[in-house]
Amino acid sequence: MTNFFAKNIKYLRNQKNIDQQKMAEDLGVAQSTLSCWENGLRTPDLDMVAKIAKYLNVYDDFISKDLTQNDNSFDELELLFDKNKDILTDEDKEYMKFIIEKRRREIDKQLGDE
Repeated sequence: MTNFFAKNIKYLRNQKNIDQQKMAEDLGVAQSTLSCWENGLRTPDLDMVAKIAKYLNVYDDFISKDLTQNDNSFDELELLFDKNKDILTDEDKEYMKFIIEKRRREIDKQLGDE
């Protein structure tokens, strides 16, 4: 299993526009400690990993997946569609994707991420 923790923690912090000092203070650690985690020089204990995941609002794939390569894919949605293929039409699926993307853009705009 590849460990993407160091890469993901920095990526997610930057995506959420949180500076390193603020995140370190919020987590109760020194900025140098957070820097070491982001650079792969040290790894926090499991309790701190859980605290970081909660702080950044990510739980699944935090360590085992390169989140920088996510590019807003609909993999989970496609799995849901596949499980319900007998009741969903192609038009239903496209409409659901459209609504999700529209709402995602609205939220990004509200958060100032655009």
